[in-house]
Amino acid sequence: MVPGLTLASASPRRLELLSAVGLKPDAIQPTDIDESEIDGELPGPLALRLACEKLAACQAEDTYVLAADTVVGVGRRILPKTETIEQVEMCLDLLSGRSHRVFTGIAARAPDGQFASRVVETRVKFKRLTREERASYIACGEWRGKAGGYGIQGQAACYIVSLIGSYTGVVGLPLYETVNLLGGLGYPVTQTQMAGVPA
Repeated sequence: MVPGLTLASASPRRLELLSAVGLKPDAIQPTDIDESEIDGELPGPLALRLACEKLAACQAEDTYVLAADTVVGVGRRILPKTETIEQVEMCLDLLSGRSHRVFTGIAARAPDGQFASRVVETRVKFKRLTREERASYIACGEWRGKAGGYGIQGQAACYIVSLIGSYTGVVGLPLYETVNLLGGLGYPVTQTQMAGVPA
């Protein structure tokens, strides 16, 4: 009998992304860890560290486990998962008219304890936002709880000038890398999935 797959995340977006390529977790077991950054920590290493810590905190046994975390950075600065209007206003100030990077760390564990991880970086450029666009976006409320104050699959999509890298990584789970990571650990992903996953 093939071991199942546990997703160590409560994110509906990650679940939807996996389902889109035929990977349906047998269990969802979100973990509760301290997501605070360490002094001097850069966005990419933070995303990878948090994914690995989420994986380590997941107690699922005899199953494959997948964990992920997404961090938005402007230069060396890490943007918050916005919960207040003040936070999203600060994020929009930093994002407007310039490029930033989105880092998604992924980590997976096989039933025999084998472990693999990586971080995927995507460069995203925002248009220069008008006062009206900022007000409209803040009023829509979809920024709550989002890394960097936006979700690329929502209203913010119309502000994206360019994207270099993984679109699904910006959504929250880089599918090409995830499928290959799981396959490398022995999870039975199909060759069709490994060849046809969108970036």
